[in-house]
Amino acid sequence: MIDSRKVKEILFSLGVDLCGIASIDRFDDAPKGYHPLDVMPSCKSVISFGCRFPVGTLSCKTPIPYTRVRNSITPKMDAIALDFCIEMEKYGIVCVPIPTNESEWDKNTNRWRSIVSQKHAAQAAGLGTIGRHSLLITPEFGSMIWLGCVLCNQELEPDEMKENICNDCNLCVNACPVNALQNREINQNDCWNYAFGDDEEKQIWRISCHKCRDICPYNLGSQNKGLSC
Repeated sequence: MIDSRKVKEILFSLGVDLCGIASIDRFDDAPKGYHPLDVMPSCKSVISFGCRFPVGTLSCKTPIPYTRVRNSITPKMDAIALDFCIEMEKYGIVCVPIPTNESEWDKNTNRWRSIVSQKHAAQAAGLGTIGRHSLLITPEFGSMIWLGCVLCNQELEPDEMKENICNDCNLCVNACPVNALQNREINQNDCWNYAFGDDEEKQIWRISCHKCRDICPYNLGSQNKGLSC
């Protein structure tokens, strides 16, 4: 058997900055077909982890650094999840990695979804809380964090969930160029069509907008305070 302390020790040794554990009963509100048990019927715990995202990328005049970091950190998170699952099998524990940035069309709700929501898993595991801009906010790194998670067939001691961090100031709602945050559930198509895509002039794919992240009063967190580009 392996305990929660050992789980976190392994994850920190793999390079994560945050990790937490959620019990399976915290996912009762998951959409049909996207519950951890819909992926792994034997799942008893969900282990969420995060790696910090460089804050300097927010203040660049070109979208290239932010885009490249995002494209580099995604496979990093997937590699950590894979290595963790392999390591856990050495202890006789079965885990399944959830892709960090991969979604499929949910025809029941007409939305794109990960097979298990990374940000909801992180909230359930006590890493932070989901803000009005639909991003996870953590006390340590604000929203400058990238997420990964694995499903585990062993019952582990869960972490306490955080009190809500976002104060609904609506700065992100007002800053959105395409009004994608007018409703509580983000308008995915409007956001993605505006922020993600090809720059025809420079012939590159880039992420051109992160205004909701920029303007959030909680975007940096305690460990990023004082950092500047």
